[in-house]
Amino acid sequence: MYRIYLNNCCFNRPYDDQVQQRIIFETQAKLYIQEQVLNKDIELF
Repeated sequence: MYRIYLNNCCFNRPYDDQVQQRIIFETQAKLYIQEQVLNKDIELF
């Protein structure tokens, strides 16, 4: 199991203006990681 750390700023990314492609990708990545944490595939610390 992977153990990862996420900087606090990434938790606000889904609430940022989703106009830029980079922000969209970062939001999708954050939501994917969050899903993996809920499925217990990744441990968040």
